[in-house]
This record gives sequence, structure tokens and C-alpha cells, in this order.
Amino acid sequence: MSLRSLPDFPWDSLAPFKERASAVSGGLVDLSVGTPVDPTPVVVQDALRAAADAPGYPQTYGTPALREAVAAWFARRRSVPDLDPDGVLPTIGSKELVAWLPSLLGLGPGDIVGFPGVAYPTYDVGARLAGATPLVVDGLAALGPLTPSTTPKLLWLNSPGNPTGRVLGVDHLAKVVAWAREHGVVVASDECYAELDWRADSTEPTTPSILDPRVTGGSHEGLLAVYSLSKQSNLAGYRAAFVAGDVTLVRQLLEVRKHAGMIVPWPVQQALTAALGDDAHVAGQKARYAARRATLRAAVEAFGLRVDHSDAGLYLWATRGEDAWATVEAMAARGILVAPGTFYGQAGREHVRIALTACDERIAAAAERLTA
Repeated sequence: MSLRSLPDFPWDSLAPFKERASAVSGGLVDLSVGTPVDPTPVVVQDALRAAADAPGYPQTYGTPALREAVAAWFARRRSVPDLDPDGVLPTIGSKELVAWLPSLLGLGPGDIVGFPGVAYPTYDVGARLAGATPLVVDGLAALGPLTPSTTPKLLWLNSPGNPTGRVLGVDHLAKVVAWAREHGVVVASDECYAELDWRADSTEPTTPSILDPRVTGGSHEGLLAVYSLSKQSNLAGYRAAFVAGDVTLVRQLLEVRKHAGMIVPWPVQQALTAALGDDAHVAGQKARYAARRATLRAAVEAFGLRVDHSDAGLYLWATRGEDAWATVEAMAARGILVAPGTFYGQAGREHVRIALTACDERIAAAAERLTA
């Protein structure tokens, strides 16, 4: 893999729009990147401090208490009562796992990695890092007749989606799993926004998981769920995440990660364990985002944009039927920086992604500017 095969880092192209937005009276409102701004929960900070004396090497596999906490969280919050703690592995944030999963699974030249047409760009980058072929898969029917050389070895799902906020239901996930098992495809589901579900008709606390028994038929074979606490617990700075599912696949990842020294620090493992056991701070954070979302959505729509999908997660996926960069420019003129949908694929060329991750004062400032 040559560095020339990697795309340019997209956010660098926002620099002139950031400069323009920063010059507006009242200063910049940066809604372009989903970086948490609220305090890390005290229960997590306390756990980190208590674990500060850590002279020895941590376990790559994670402590048994951490893996059991992940399994308990899946049972309590994700309707997954049967997750084996041996099928859990902590990761250094979820982005590194997304970027390196094809390599960790042994994929390379001639192998195909599929991912959605509007998607987090690291799925594409991860395929390139492994020397595999990235392929947009918007619906299984789009693959056409399959042969060994055209069947993906790895298929990424993202629900709730970034940037769209689209949620895949149980029936949809079950069909993908059945198809994948028929064709010997590993399915990795990026579910990092699952706790931030805004659907009014939902009867469950989070969005459906690829590991849900209604999806899997009772077996996690060939399935991996990727999760991060950056959003729900304001732990982006901790790089606290995990992958869970098929025990055989997880152990394969573990063996490579042990050789490579890809280890979550022990104090972070302790903080992650504490965060997974405390639902109260997650509910509080969700309420803060719900209020910001209501304020911002009303203002965005008043500005003439239509919000599509956005059923979960930390973004509004919005359009006014024009080139995304024109919308970015119009927002920058109001002192607001947003991300063009083209960062997530050409299918997003008429949308922008607007993050909810700003403090209440900045969200209010954005709303005032958009409705002035």
C-alpha cells in the first residue's frame, strides 16, 4: 500500500470556510466535527484516578471485569443476553479498529471490503491500508451475481449511520446476516451512536445491534459489533472502545494485537468498566443532546434546509437541494462551520452534516444566526 493510494484528509479543505466563519461577529460556531464538549462523568474520572498507579503492562484482552461489563451492558441496553465475555476485546478508540480491521483479519490484494455509499471515510481507508479493494455496497442486490472474486470478504454496516443518522431495523439486519453466512462474509457493524436514539416510536432504549438474537438466530458466528464510549460518555480523549461478537474472530484479532502492542492502557480499561456500569450519566448526556437537537433542527429548517434521516446519533443530515459546498459557504457566512456531504461519498454531494456537539451557548448562537 502506497500513501499515494490514500485520499487527502478531507477536513483540511474546510480551512478557508473556518476562517470566514471565524470573522463573523460573535465568533465561530464549529459544528463540523462531532467532538464532545461536555465534562467527562465524575464516576469515570474517579475510576481513572483510582487506577493511576499502573506500573505493569495491561492485558491486551482486557481485564475479565471489563469484558464482563461489556457483556452485561449488551444484555441490559442492547437486547443481547447471550454475549460471551470471551468475545470482547477493548480497542484504542473505535477509529483504529475500523482502520485496521481488514488487516487484522488478514485481508489483502484481491479481497473486497464493502461499506455504505454515504459513510465514514475510514471504512474506505481501512481497505486501502490492507491493500484490499474498497467497494460501495448500497444494498446487496447491487452486488449482482457473485463469484469468489467478486464476493466481499468483509462487509461494513453502520447503524446508526454517520453522517446520515439512519437506523437499520431488526429485519434488515437479519437479512444481511443470512446473506453473509450464505456467502462466507464477515459482517462488522459500527454501532457507536446506539444510545442516542431519537425515534419517537422506538420501544427499546437503543438501536438494534447486529448481535441481537432476533438478528443472529442465536449465533454470533461471523459477526462483530464495534462500539465506542466517546459520544455517550464524553470519553473521546480516553480512546475507550471495544469490539464484540464471534469468539473465534475476536481471538484472531487478539493474537495479532498482542504481537503489535495494540493495548488499551489499564487505567482506561478501569474507566471504561466504570462507564459501562453507570446508565445515569448516559441518560443525562442524551437529554442534553436532545435539547440541543431540538433547538438546532428548528433553526436549520427555518434557514431553508430539509433534514433527512437523522433518527439517531449526533448529527443533522440536511440539504436544500444544492451543491454541498454552496451550503457550507452559506452557513460560513453566518459564522457556522459544517461538513459537506462529499466528505462521506459522492452520494452525499447535496447534503451537509451538522453536529450537535457544541455547548448550549454556541448552539443558541447558531440558532439565532440561522433564524435572524
